[in-house]
Amino acid sequence: MSHDDTTDGTGMTDEEKRRDQLTSAPDAVESDADPRIDVTHRDGVTRIDIRDDADVRPGDPTKDPQE
Repeated sequence: MSHDDTTDGTGMTDEEKRRDQLTSAPDAVESDADPRIDVTHRDGVTRIDIRDDADVRPGDPTKDPQE
């Protein structure tokens, strides 16, 4: 079973549930569900990177991330 298979009876994949949740708020727009991370798997190692084009990023928004 892949991570996108449905197991809860909703008939929705994990990606469809994610998109539905992120776009259901009253002022939400379709771009709210855009990907924010890239996940790569290589040689038994999983790497998670925050995308450069992500509107929402972790960390303190008042500080320059380069500092």
